Amino acid sequence: MKQSKFPPGWDEERVRRVLAHYEQQTEEEAVAEDEAAFEDSTQTVIEVPRELLPAIRELIGKYQESRRA
Repeated sequence: MKQSKFPPGWDEERVRRVLAHYEQQTEEEAVAEDEAAFEDSTQTVIEVPRELLPAIRELIGKYQESRRA
C-alpha cells in the first residue's frame, strides 16, 4: 500500500479537520470566507498558469520557513 505524503507540519488528522471544516460549511459561510480573503490587505490574489503552482508552493514554503527562523 502506498504511504500518503503530507506537507511539513501536516498529518492525516489535520487533513481530516480541514476537510470537515469545508464539508460542513454553508454556501453563505463559504462566500463570506472568500470575501474576507479578498479584503485582507496583507494578501493578494493572482492568476498563474497551473504548471507554475508546484514552483510557487515551494517558494511560499521557503518563505514561511525563513520567517519562522
